[in-house]
Amino acid sequence: MSVGFIGAGQLAFALARGFTAAGVLAAHKITASSPDTDLPTVSGLRKIGVNFTVSNKDTVKNSDVLFLAVKPPIIPFILDEVGPSIEARHIVVSCAAGVTISSIEKKLSAFCPTPKVIRCMTNTPVIVREGATVYATGTHADVEDGKLLEQLMASVGFCTEVEEDLIDAVTGLSGSGPAYAFTALDALADGGVKMGLPRRLAVRLGAQALLGAAKMLLESEQHPGQLKDNVCSPGGATIHALHFLESGGFRSLLINAVEASCIRTRELQHLADQETISPAAIKKTLLDKVKLESPSLSVTSASKVSLFASKSPSSKKN
Repeated sequence: MSVGFIGAGQLAFALARGFTAAGVLAAHKITASSPDTDLPTVSGLRKIGVNFTVSNKDTVKNSDVLFLAVKPPIIPFILDEVGPSIEARHIVVSCAAGVTISSIEKKLSAFCPTPKVIRCMTNTPVIVREGATVYATGTHADVEDGKLLEQLMASVGFCTEVEEDLIDAVTGLSGSGPAYAFTALDALADGGVKMGLPRRLAVRLGAQALLGAAKMLLESEQHPGQLKDNVCSPGGATIHALHFLESGGFRSLLINAVEASCIRTRELQHLADQETISPAAIKKTLLDKVKLESPSLSVTSASKVSLFASKSPSSKKN
């Protein structure tokens, strides 16, 4: 089996490094493409032995499983470019936030009557084999195709199948989740520095506290609220600290952050459906000629997308 990445950014690098570190794929079995050869991740991919090319079509040709690892508004143009090269053997895996299986199948069906499409949402901790991944299979993808992807992604963390209409919410929670954790860790370290700790020690202690708490939760059957209560002695330092968090709306901020990410994910699908994007953005991703109907897209129309827009799960082929 060979794997290809259209796009050679952070996600492609994280997955490629995770797959090779896990031993499920040799580096020479992986190909990545991007016209931007100056990306730091391109250098990283080359260092671990991944084949790199500036041709997206070459990546398709040399791959069985093809990851679309580019920004959502770019997806339609990528599909127009590589569609003629897609064959029945290919499993096309979209990692683009908000882009639906049906929209990809519609594009590819002009070139391949039964394209195998899987929608996937993962996160950057796959680079250390602690990722969180969900996937949904398309109309023409067999159960075996889903299991193959699950085998790949389970080698770099947790992976499970879900209905497609849950993936936007997953994006808001675990897809964006590492950024929330890094922001919280940065603030915790600042607190430690304020109280006199050296920066490096503060960061290490904060990171270890988050790592340990997550491991305790995953290895326990207890509710996170119960584990929190176990740390709080009556009248102690921790309960006083939690009072400050509650006063500042800590829980509400996190809930709102997940919701905001989910809403934006659905706006990105709207942008992709318009098939219009700035020339500067398209230049960084595509090689072949792309004709743009409009040089820009108003964000106003995208902002009207409802969080509760109904979506139907794709039917599966058993």
